[in-house]
Amino acid sequence: MISPRLKTFVFVLLLALAIWDLILSTTCLFYPEKWFATFHDAPYIDPQGLLKRTGAGWVAFTLLQFIAAFRWVKEPWWLVLIAGVRLTEIFTDWVYEYSAQSMTTQGKIALFLAPISNMLLGWFFIWVYLKIMRDRDKVAGS
Repeated sequence: MISPRLKTFVFVLLLALAIWDLILSTTCLFYPEKWFATFHDAPYIDPQGLLKRTGAGWVAFTLLQFIAAFRWVKEPWWLVLIAGVRLTEIFTDWVYEYSAQSMTTQGKIALFLAPISNMLLGWFFIWVYLKIMRDRDKVAGS
C-alpha cells in the first residue's frame, strides 16, 4: 500500500494544481488585460478570443483535478486521467512563447518552465497509479 505521507502529498498536489488552474482560468476569462500585461507588456487585443478559449480549458483542468483529489484513493484511474490532462500541455506553452510577438521576462520564464513541470507531473501521477496497481496485485497474489 502507498504510505499515508504519499497519499497526503498527492491530495495536496491535486488541490494545489486545481487552485493554480483556477487562478489561470479566472485571469484569462475575467481579467485578460492583466494576462496580456503580465505576459506580453501589451494591451489586450484578441479578436478571435483564443485567450478565453485557453481559460475555458483550464476550467476543465480545475474541475477534473478537484474531483480527482477526492476520488483517486478509491478510484486510482483518476491519476491517469490527470496525467493525461497535464501531458496535453507539454508543447503548448513553448509554441506560444515562440509564436508571440512580444513576451515579458516573467512570461518567458513561466512558459519555459510550464511544459517541464507538466511532463514531470504527468509522469508522477502515472508512477503513483502504477505503484497502487502493483501493490494491489501483490495483495491479491498473496
